[in-house]
Parts: sequence; structure tokens; C-alpha cells
Amino acid sequence: MNFESSQLKIPFFVKKVLIITYYWPPEGGIGVLRCLKIAKYLRQHGWEPIIYTADKKYYDHKDESNFKDIPADLKIIKGKIWEPYGIYKLLRGKKRTEGMDNVFYVKEEKESFVKKIAIKIRGNFFIPDARAMWIKPSVKILNKYLQENKVDAMISNGPPHSNTRIATLLKKAHGIPWLADFQDPWTQVDYFQLFNLSKRAERKHIKQEQEVFELADKITIVSPSWKNDLESIGAKECEVIPWGYDKDDYQNIVEVKEDRCVMTHIGILGYDRLPEFLLEAMAELSAENETFKKNFKLRLVGSVDKKVVEIASSLGISEMIELTGNVKRDKALSMAKSSSVLLLLLNRQANAQGRIPAKIFEYLALRKNILALGQQGSDISGILSETQAGVNIEYEKKAEIKSYLRDLFVKYEKGDLNGAIDSQIGDYDISVLVGKMAKCLDEITA
Repeated sequence: MNFESSQLKIPFFVKKVLIITYYWPPEGGIGVLRCLKIAKYLRQHGWEPIIYTADKKYYDHKDESNFKDIPADLKIIKGKIWEPYGIYKLLRGKKRTEGMDNVFYVKEEKESFVKKIAIKIRGNFFIPDARAMWIKPSVKILNKYLQENKVDAMISNGPPHSNTRIATLLKKAHGIPWLADFQDPWTQVDYFQLFNLSKRAERKHIKQEQEVFELADKITIVSPSWKNDLESIGAKECEVIPWGYDKDDYQNIVEVKEDRCVMTHIGILGYDRLPEFLLEAMAELSAENETFKKNFKLRLVGSVDKKVVEIASSLGISEMIELTGNVKRDKALSMAKSSSVLLLLLNRQANAQGRIPAKIFEYLALRKNILALGQQGSDISGILSETQAGVNIEYEKKAEIKSYLRDLFVKYEKGDLNGAIDSQIGDYDISVLVGKMAKCLDEITA
């Protein structure tokens, strides 16, 4: 157990909230940001956050720039964690210090036997997720802390839903008002079916999820469609609090003048988001217009499925694709800000209608044109329509995509893509959204 003590003089009237989060700096990536930003802004709304997080050895990737958002004198409690990833990496011949691959999103050259078995074991024996071994010791640590310290409420953030499970057990033991925050659903999440669950394991997942619906005083989730989905299986007291953007993150982002018309996608580009018709449209326009071929670039920042590279190669447009790999967040935002248009790829899954990637709010904050590929009528479509920040085209509508690219390139050649998009995005300011979460906390502690 690791306590990072606070010297902060907390006013007696400020309420304290325990936030249970697996992700915390120096973790990089998008998953760390929700609780980090909640902690950053809660004090403005009369709540003092106390963080419980994992004392980790393995990180997908690190980003030390996230430390700047941790409030001064924040109390942080850390519990040691054992994760199966170390064994998994050794079995696959990787170093223990290497980051984890994106098991459910980015496929390898060949699906290995070890990987297939690892996924099956993860789903059937590590319930609710691969951090399951952290639950019992965390409950022990937090039981002791709560016996000695008054806390007015708690927030759990899932996935990983081991966070949610820890909060469930603490709720049973202490009766503390509990806000269960969902970044993604649990049994309704798109990759849930990839685990090849036994009937017994599936029942256990469902039972634990139903306990959350029964015991949580309030549930928050990031999209309207997913709120409806949760309510359809028994969730009550649900509210939508989407991801948002933090104005502070964009104050010093450098915009570099590009010598080409650049379309940029940041984040994981997995096999369930393959933009094959976009690539085909690029190839056709390249064949029709040599200038387009020389002066248009698709930049992919982050992990990219091998199939994207294969398709680009087969179409003869590999030189039009830039693969950067994973980079620090400020560099990724700089690349995005320097682009002519930003690409948003939505999952091609049954419940993708409710998936609102956090990156759309980063894109909105950068005030760039957005091209979203995915089903019409989604929550993303609603945001783009509301903010007038871009267009949503279905993946298979190649003619529409091609027309969009042609018009985009004409505007680029005329110099009409300069300047910021004047979108009304204030409702997605993270400080405003944290205020809504604070109101939820006020309600469950009234």
C-alpha cells in the first residue's frame, strides 16, 4: 500500500469523494483522461477528490505530460497489482517492459495460438477483466482507509470494470453513496462476444453487472444511446455525461504549415474500423488527378491494423499514407492541428450508434473540419449536426466519400481551408461536464 499524503488545508465544508481508477499518470492514452480531468476540476464545485489507483509495473505507454493536470496536494492511494500481462508477454517472446498490444482492435500478421488462448482465459477466468486480481487487495486497503477516514461519496470508472467491482464491494460494506461511471458498457460492449465465454462465465459477468444497477445511487455513461441500452437491461438513475475537451490542453499546441493537403486520424485504427472505401476513393482520385496523388496525404497517428497497410499497398497508394506509430499526446494534437481535415472512424459493430470516441472532442477543440465514417443516425451524427463541425458518411458510400475528397482538395488548392471552424462547442468543455458530475454527487449525498 502506498499513500501519497496531502498537506492541503481542506475547508471543513468541502465534501470528499473517493475516485477508483485503474488509469492514472504516468499512463498515456485516452483512458486516463476522464478521471484525471474529473480530479482536476472537482474542487471548483465543492468536492475534494481522493484517488485510489494501481501501483503498476506495466503501461501500454507512458505520457509524463499528464502529470501537469494533477491538482496540487491531491491525496493518492496506491495498491499493488498483479496482472497476467507479464506472463502473456513472456509467452509471446516480448520483454516485460514492452507495452501491451491492442488485443481486440489491432490484429497481428498471424493470430497466434497463445493469443487465442489468452483471450479465452481472460474472458472466462479473469472476471470482470484482466485486473481481477486487484479487486480483493484493493477492497482490503480501502476498507482500512474508510474505517479511519470519512468519505462522503465514491466514483468508480469502468472499464476496466474491476474498478466497478471494487466499488460494489465497498458499497456493500460501508453504504457510501456511489456514482458508477461508465466510459464503455460492460456486457453490451462491442468486444464482449470475442471472449468465447462459457455459460458460467457469462452468468457471472451478468450477475456482477446487475449488482451495480441495484446498488449504485447514480450511473453516468458517455452517450444517449448507451444510456438507453443500459436502461434496457435494468439500470436506473442513469445520466449522460459525455467526454469533453479541456481548453488548457490546446493553449500551446503548435500548428506546423504542411506542404500537402493532410487528412489525419489519431488513435487506434482497428480491424473493425477499416476505411477500405476511403482508400479506394483516394486511389481512384490519384489515377484521375496526378496533382491529388502528389499533394494529398492520409496521416495515421497511433496503432494501425495490418490490413490498412495491405489495402494501401494493393491499391498503389502506400506513398500517400504516413504511419507515425504511438506518439505523445501533445505531438498528436500538433499533427492534428496542422491538418486540413480530421478523420473520425466509428466502430462497425451493433452498438456503435452510441460510441462517441473521446477524440471527437479533441477534434472539436482544434476547430478543424471533421470527416466521420460510420452509420448515419448515430450519436456522433447528432454532435456533428449540432456543432456544424463536419459531415458523417457511411463507410460503404464510396461515391460520397470520393466527392467529399474531391471538393476538399479543390478548396485546399484555392486556399479556402485556412482558418478555424466556428463551432458552438461550449457544452463540451470538461469543466462544465465535471460540474454536472458534481451535481450528481450533490444529489446522492443530499
